[in-house]
Amino acid sequence: MSAETPNADSVTEFESHRRFLGGVAYRMLGSVTEAEDAVQDAYLRWHDTAPDTIAKPRAFLTTVISRICLDRLKSARAQRETYVGPWLPEPLVELQDDHSLEHELSQDASIALMLALERLSPLERAVFLLHDVFDVEFDEVASTLSRSSAACRQLAKRARDNIREERSRFQVEKRDSERLSEAFFHASRSGDTETLSQLLTDSAILMTDGGGRRISARRPIYGLAKICRFFAGVARKSGGVNQPIWARRALVNGVPGWLTLERDGLLQATGFDIREGRIVEIYMIRNPEKLKHLDYLIDEAGALPN
Repeated sequence: MSAETPNADSVTEFESHRRFLGGVAYRMLGSVTEAEDAVQDAYLRWHDTAPDTIAKPRAFLTTVISRICLDRLKSARAQRETYVGPWLPEPLVELQDDHSLEHELSQDASIALMLALERLSPLERAVFLLHDVFDVEFDEVASTLSRSSAACRQLAKRARDNIREERSRFQVEKRDSERLSEAFFHASRSGDTETLSQLLTDSAILMTDGGGRRISARRPIYGLAKICRFFAGVARKSGGVNQPIWARRALVNGVPGWLTLERDGLLQATGFDIREGRIVEIYMIRNPEKLKHLDYLIDEAGALPN
């Protein structure tokens, strides 16, 4: 059987690794669509390689997807240097009772962690993800990245030191997270600063990602008072018409939040980092380029669960 005509067993073998590859690619690139493209590129390389030359499919595909992502990450980092406003990853949105691929990908992919990964060099990011998140042994990581095992251990240590705090988040009870996200939704839409003051920590941070395509704050907003003024101003400018066409409670990269269809037809994903009963970080993703993978929900709005 030639590399040009893979048999059913070859396709089945690749599909058994697809979710793993998607998880690596998303965490490397911070983009659902780019991760899907990277996995497709990995399939083409798998397809173009004679099966009898692949002794360990998982190791081979790990090497392939890692190198594809490292190449893509170099250009992506250059683009982010000129990105308009705060950069947030493309959201993984999980609606109620959803056990799709995004549900699996969102595990250990909180927005706080994804932002922390942005601070790492491409190699630090790759080593940390492969070893600490996906449990790949250092010898295999070294082979994948064409580095020594000792060098990979050092890269992993630097990465851990950089992002330790973001991995040690407090677990939030579902009932508490729903109560806080529900209260924030209504208070922020109405500009109720008194309620917002009870929900947010004094040092809370608001990040809104419009990518220069939609109205958003060009810089992170730091502190309770400034965030309250921001939402009070939005409510005032809306003239009291600040309710979306529809809103659904959701998990956004594994943290509680909302998916809304705004009056102008824009999908918006909002996630919250909650610690000790208060919201410490708010992430609002409004860039339509980052929500394209959720566009199908606009047509299916009537079928969404309440």
